[in-house]
Order: sequence, then structure tokens, then C-alpha cells
Amino acid sequence: MPASEELRNNGVVKNVGEASHEDLATGERSTRNRVARSILDHGPSTVAELAGRLKLTQAAVRRHLDALAADNVVEARDRRVYGTRSRGRPAKVFALTDCGRDAFDQSYDKLAVDALRWIGEREGGSDAIAAFARARIAAQAGAYRKAVEAVPPERRTEALAKALSADGYAATARSAPVGEQLCQHHCPVAHAAEQFPQLCEAETEFFAELLGTHVQRLATIAHGDGVCTTFIPKISHNASASTSGRNPA
Repeated sequence: MPASEELRNNGVVKNVGEASHEDLATGERSTRNRVARSILDHGPSTVAELAGRLKLTQAAVRRHLDALAADNVVEARDRRVYGTRSRGRPAKVFALTDCGRDAFDQSYDKLAVDALRWIGEREGGSDAIAAFARARIAAQAGAYRKAVEAVPPERRTEALAKALSADGYAATARSAPVGEQLCQHHCPVAHAAEQFPQLCEAETEFFAELLGTHVQRLATIAHGDGVCTTFIPKISHNASASTSGRNPA
């Protein structure tokens, strides 16, 4: 099965991202992916339909569906009936959840890159892309600002890390000799940022504005580093006045 047709190893699905050696040896993961892919291709399906398409026993299909449901990849629903409903309970079908659908490669990265390239070619080049990047950050600024302004200055980097983690950046804050380091272990837009560094630059500008101090980006996933690392010098206790009521750059 081509990689684009498999569940992405993005940590959303435990049986894919954390499969045991036994699972790998017996092909459990591969079969589970086939079950999910069949639902994606054919829509909500009964156990019998899946078993017929995949040449599996219904007992095996149920076992894989139970595992996928536990990982929030699929969910059971009543089959929608059009016209006159027959007697008896409607058949149960299994459909992908939003989480399960997102676990497949849907070419969002390519779409983002194509859109940014279109903006750059038709709307003003690099400056237009930078303006888009700043507008994107500004649209997300409210939750980050609320989280940061709710705590004392010495806890603001930690609060920002928690807010970033809630948006999928897997961020942490740790002490450094003369300040702190904000580490983002995942970047949802890394592939686009590889080609358009304006996305990283706008984010760095926003961190500086939000925290009320100059910050320095030391590493980025987009440039091939294992983690995005931002150095934040010790924040003065009167920094709160500099961040209140301002908009991101």
C-alpha cells in the first residue's frame, strides 16, 4: 500500500504510532490500516461488508474495529435508511471520525505550499507572504495572549508553551543559564515553512511582542533541526505593562 494511503504516523492513532513488536510481526497494524482505508474508500460499512471486501472473517474485522474505535479512529452508527424502513433494528455501520480522517494523508501540506506560492507570484512576492504570515498569527493571538497575561511574568514562557501544546506544537519550557528556552517538538506547518521562512519569522516576532522582550530563534524543524528552539532572556517583572493591549507585529 503506498505511504499516502496509510494512516500517518502522527501520534493520533496508537496502533500506528505505538505498535508493539508482536503487532508488527503478525501484520496487525497493516490489516488495521486496511480496515480503516476501506471505510475511507467506501464510506460507512457494516462488519459483513468489510469482511467481504477484505477477505477477512467477521470476528477478525470486529477485533480490528474495536481497536480502531478505542483509538478514536472509527465510531459505530446506525445506518441511515432511505424510504421505507424494514422491521428490526437498523444495521450498525462503522464510519471514520474526524480524528481518523485526519490520520490519512490529505495533501494539506501541498495545498498550503501551492497557496503561498500563488500569493507570492501574484500578490506582491515575499512581502505579501510575510503579510499573510503575520495575519495568520494575529488570528490566533487571542488565546495565547489570554494565557500569557493570566500569569506573572516569570511564568509566561511556561504558559505560552501550554497554549502552543493545545494547538498541536508539543511545546515545553525549560530553564537556560540566562533565561529560558521555548521548545516546540512538533510543527504542523513544517513542510510549508521549509519553503516559506516568513512563517517562522512571523511566529518569532509574535513571541517577542507577546513576552515583551527580544527573543532569538536558535533552531527550527523546517531547517532540519529536531525541534524548534527559541531563547528567551530573563523577563523583567515590569514586562507586563509592555504586553498589555498590543497587537502582534
